[in-house]
Amino acid sequence: MSKKAKNKGSSSKGAKLAYRPIGLVAGILAGLVSGAVFKQIWKHVSDAEDAPSALQSEYRMREVVIAAALQGAIFAATKAAIDRAGARTFTKLTGSWPGD
Repeated sequence: MSKKAKNKGSSSKGAKLAYRPIGLVAGILAGLVSGAVFKQIWKHVSDAEDAPSALQSEYRMREVVIAAALQGAIFAATKAAIDRAGARTFTKLTGSWPGD
């Protein structure tokens, strides 16, 4: 392994470690944002105020699964967008990409 490769690995580990608290906050923020977005979307596509949960017997299986899939997709997209924005900002501030 070359000296350059060794240095890159150690700075990458340092960047990952330094980014951890930012990633944690980003994950919490993604959960909050995606929950609010999902709630608004669900209000528009359904007559109900809240989405059905798996243990509510008054909803059909199809509606519960669609709600869960939509919620999961919104969360994944929101988390990816927030994580990416956080990583780009971290890189601009430190010069190291936190994921490499």
